[in-house]
Amino acid sequence: MKTYKFISWNVNGIRAVEKKEALKWIDEDTVNILGLQEIKAEEDQIPATIFEKEFAFKHINPCSIKGRSGTALYSDIEPFFYDNTRVVDILDEGRINEAHFNFGDKKIAYFNVYFPNGQSKEERLVYKMEFYDRFLEHCENLKKEGFSIIVCGDVNTAHHPIDLARPKANEKKSGFLPMEREWMDKLIACGYVDTLRHIKGDEKELYSWWSYRANARANNVGWRIDYFYVSEDLKDNIKDAYIMNDYMGSDHCPIALEIEL
Repeated sequence: MKTYKFISWNVNGIRAVEKKEALKWIDEDTVNILGLQEIKAEEDQIPATIFEKEFAFKHINPCSIKGRSGTALYSDIEPFFYDNTRVVDILDEGRINEAHFNFGDKKIAYFNVYFPNGQSKEERLVYKMEFYDRFLEHCENLKKEGFSIIVCGDVNTAHHPIDLARPKANEKKSGFLPMEREWMDKLIACGYVDTLRHIKGDEKELYSWWSYRANARANNVGWRIDYFYVSEDLKDNIKDAYIMNDYMGSDHCPIALEIEL
């Protein structure tokens, strides 16, 4: 068996990150699969200088509305299948990279996802919840086909009070609403493992997003809205999961999963 390292990061604009040279650390890292969310760019707009590391596989899924959303998946392993998963991302907002890999005797469906934000208006909250349900149904169908599942990305919801600095003040805001958190309960009940909590337990002040306002990051007034989930059958393969909060360049920081396959 081999240990693989996966990284997920909402970069909040890949061109802005490139100007800060905030992805150069990838060249020194041993990352096997890199998932980026909210790239806000078409493929030909992504600077070739974001990092020098050459991955065997790259796929950019831009939003149909230029300058919004978008996801990018880089892998040093060639998948045997790739899809933009329009069955879930029905508005073509560039929210999903789905790649299928063979890792030894395991067939894994790997998802890099930028889940919708429901804060702007009621219609977007409704869409967010529908997106959640379509995504879970899609994963469950793949499990029935014999796939193990790995999901990374910005889920845009903090699951438990421990996952944000000020739960009481935010309990009526999208991102910490009961209905959003109940869907995450459902995800866990369907046999998906929150890898960070599996490793860190109830350790506090583990956040992955901070507002740009009021010096929130310096004071660690944040939210944990970025996750790695794996299907239950991969639980014993988890070696480590952690938040890379020293890495700057976005209002999010990268998160990592190390898994033995």
